[in-house]
Amino acid sequence: MLRQIKYFQAVVKHNNFSEAAFECNISQSAISQQIQALERDLGFQLLERKKRKFELTPAGEFFYKKSLVLTADYEQIVREAARLAGGEQECLKVGFLRCYGGQEFHLALEEFTEKYPDIPVKVFYGNHDELYHMLLKGEVDLALNDQRRAFSDEFMNVLLASSVMHIEIAGRNPISSLDKVAVQELKNIPCIIVSSEAEKETEAEFYHTIIGLQGEKLFAENMEEARLLVISGKGFMPSLGTPMEGSLANIVRIPLYRGDEPIRRNYCAFWLKEKAKKISEEFAEILQHKFE
Repeated sequence: MLRQIKYFQAVVKHNNFSEAAFECNISQSAISQQIQALERDLGFQLLERKKRKFELTPAGEFFYKKSLVLTADYEQIVREAARLAGGEQECLKVGFLRCYGGQEFHLALEEFTEKYPDIPVKVFYGNHDELYHMLLKGEVDLALNDQRRAFSDEFMNVLLASSVMHIEIAGRNPISSLDKVAVQELKNIPCIIVSSEAEKETEAEFYHTIIGLQGEKLFAENMEEARLLVISGKGFMPSLGTPMEGSLANIVRIPLYRGDEPIRRNYCAFWLKEKAKKISEEFAEILQHKFE
């Protein structure tokens, strides 16, 4: 019956028998017969058929919504039982740059977990140095990080993107009307940095000495807190990575320059060669496609 329920869910999702049959890899006539058999077993009608179209009956609509919960619970039960039966399960541990604002990682994670639903993924957050040491200690298998060191032969170093650095600033700030801003023009505005407590000093030194932002430094534990500080006019935030789809309310992104040249940052996937896993390479490949 579970397979028949999944056929029924596919038909409702696509609102079309032929598309549902294609997804389920069976013929259109077969999927129709399976749903009719499900209705006979249940003892009530799920679909009201009208020539080539159909509508859910009230019972069918109720059954559809509850069946989604049922199948999700079943799949979770199977995964947990498989873990108990198989002992220690293969797991992918990924390090994610705490201050990265792009969506590529989330898209790659979605595709990977859909392709490998039986492989758990654990995500660990950190600033640059934290992720570097997590890799060295074997606490993560792969890390999405910015490049602050020369590439090392110890690591697989996959360049994902090289992009212009931006700042995020409140739309009501007069600077938001500029089409670009130089680091020296920001000396009187606090710089908001996303950082753990342990990395505050290191991150402040990087943005002061390497990037050239000379003003006061404010710290936030995560992106949400940092953007709330930006929206409330407390300062600007160096924005790493490509912008998320859709605009952020009351926040403007402006390219950051040093003199006449834009400041560029490299984003890479790193993992130790001696501890390489096939699933790490697979995730990195998916990640590359998302950046492309």
